[in-house]
Amino acid sequence: MKLWQKENAAPNKEALLVESFTSGKDKEFDILLAEADVTGSLAHAAMLKQIKLISASDFLALEKELKTILEKIEAGDFKIEDGIEDVHSQVEFMLTQELGEVGKKIHSGRSRNDQVLLDIKLYLRSQLKNLAKEVLSLFESLQKLSEAHKEVLLPGYTHMQVAMPSSFGLWFGAFAESLVDDMELLLAAYHVSNKNPLGSGAGFGSSFPLDRATTTKLLGFESMNHNVVYAQMSRGKTEKVCSFALAGIASTLSKLAMDVCMYMGQDFNFISFPDHLTTGSSIMPHKKNPDVFELIRARCNRIQALPNELTLLLSNLPSGYHRDLQLTKECLFPAFENLSSCIKMTNLMLENISLNRNILEAPKYKYLWTVEAVNEEVLNGVPFREAYKNVGKAVEDGNFKFSKPLNHTHAGSMGNLCTSEIKAKMEKLQSTLQT
Repeated sequence: MKLWQKENAAPNKEALLVESFTSGKDKEFDILLAEADVTGSLAHAAMLKQIKLISASDFLALEKELKTILEKIEAGDFKIEDGIEDVHSQVEFMLTQELGEVGKKIHSGRSRNDQVLLDIKLYLRSQLKNLAKEVLSLFESLQKLSEAHKEVLLPGYTHMQVAMPSSFGLWFGAFAESLVDDMELLLAAYHVSNKNPLGSGAGFGSSFPLDRATTTKLLGFESMNHNVVYAQMSRGKTEKVCSFALAGIASTLSKLAMDVCMYMGQDFNFISFPDHLTTGSSIMPHKKNPDVFELIRARCNRIQALPNELTLLLSNLPSGYHRDLQLTKECLFPAFENLSSCIKMTNLMLENISLNRNILEAPKYKYLWTVEAVNEEVLNGVPFREAYKNVGKAVEDGNFKFSKPLNHTHAGSMGNLCTSEIKAKMEKLQSTLQT
């Protein structure tokens, strides 16, 4: 069954090849849209009743059957049958099978174009909210680690060279604050997704007196895509905006994973994990490899490529619908699951992290204190440029000594920098998105 099919003649071999090629993996991803399709159909049917395009009895029959289909979806008993093109056709087929002519009325005032647009927006809206909860969980883990280890000193690096003293509090807290900015992007993507396209038809509206405000309210949208042509243009654009939000989170995780991979190495020896969370070598008995974080890094780097992939897919399309847009689903939908698994694994690993509390005792970090030495001279009245030259010459001559290292109290104040403000901002963003 196809919503656009005008006759029931059996397709020939060539037609079957075309059907297979044009469907691609669409059925696989359409299953993910099933709940959204039924939810949208319930709202559409209620609106049709309100404008008297269907009777109250027809609506009650449609509502009852749609809720039955929804129960099947929630129970995992829903599938797109052989010969059915997509989830939209499957739902309408099931309605028609049970309700006959009444089931055929559900598509009045609706195109498959605005139907799939609606399904995607409802799906993305739900996925973004779920992802935001997982980001919050990771944020809270990082904040707790930042507080717990704010006095544990850590060497800072620039250009991969020893730079200045830092702390594990600062290190953990940096990634927590990065997630706050990532949440800003997530919220922006949510706002773009949270606009109702239903009623735009194939992109040119409808001659029926559709009440788009009703479906907007019933589906809990913030607003609607007012211009029906733009509603169709938002297909692809919405997915691309969401991909940037996912890429932002992936960028934070990828950088954290890279740091962890370095810090676990024997040359750094800053952190470690229990044996059961690392992997070994088939010939080197001493190895404890960071495979989990290497895969987090790799998966997140692939997600960071997603905006470019969607850009190339969409870049030369004119306005209106084009079948190219079908491929956005197989680009974007798996990324949510991949990113979710990366967040969960990062959380798991961080729950089991151990820190080296004596890193700065190594002789290679003696120059970590040069800035402190310069600052001490400045505090004693020496002009900064002279103090800089004095310390620089001591380093060159091999005579640099500094007997007053950064104390733990100072490290703690750095590690706790603006923690409450950062937390408040994240909570505000979460509250805005979840309500």
